[in-house]
Amino acid sequence: MCILGIGVDVVHVPRIAALLRRYPQRLASRILTPQESAQSHSLIDPTFIAVRWAVKEAAYKALYPHHRPTWKDLTYKGLENGSKPTLLYHPPSDVPVNLGDIHISVSHDGEYVFASVLVQAGRERP
Repeated sequence: MCILGIGVDVVHVPRIAALLRRYPQRLASRILTPQESAQSHSLIDPTFIAVRWAVKEAAYKALYPHHRPTWKDLTYKGLENGSKPTLLYHPPSDVPVNLGDIHISVSHDGEYVFASVLVQAGRERP
């Protein structure tokens, strides 16, 4: 396994709560993909937003400088039906991508969310 990059991020949930009070619709629409926004019952939940913020920031750090994803290029899927969390990278069609697996870990405790992302390099094609 060849590692392309590792990224981590920590988010203070009260900071996200303050942003949601100031910009309730704008914050969510700026960082969430349509798939994430479909979980509309959670768009005002600061922890829901903080998890996605932390995961996407950590992913950017792991992918940079090889890739420079935007908020909307990354979709986080949390624990669903017993499957582990996943992060999907959807770059623009004109960006060549040769990535391996993306591994993520998210923890939250009290007022903090911590995310780590490890990106494997893709295999060279003969």
